[in-house]
Amino acid sequence: MTERYLSVDQVAELLGTTARFPRRLIEERRIRYVKVGRHVRIPESAVEEFIAARTVEPIRLRRSVLRRAA
Repeated sequence: MTERYLSVDQVAELLGTTARFPRRLIEERRIRYVKVGRHVRIPESAVEEFIAARTVEPIRLRRSVLRRAA
């Protein structure tokens, strides 16, 4: 399986943000990246890991908790 490497603009489009956001993630070392000469590329798996690590699952409340006592 071959890893795809995305440009900053491609990552921004994938995340629905401006290019500034992935650049900030790179600068703050919050996402893995690869330098190819003077170009910066982000592995697609790194974007998936970033999203998975920050996904917040909804809280499932039990029915008894939702009922109020009158």
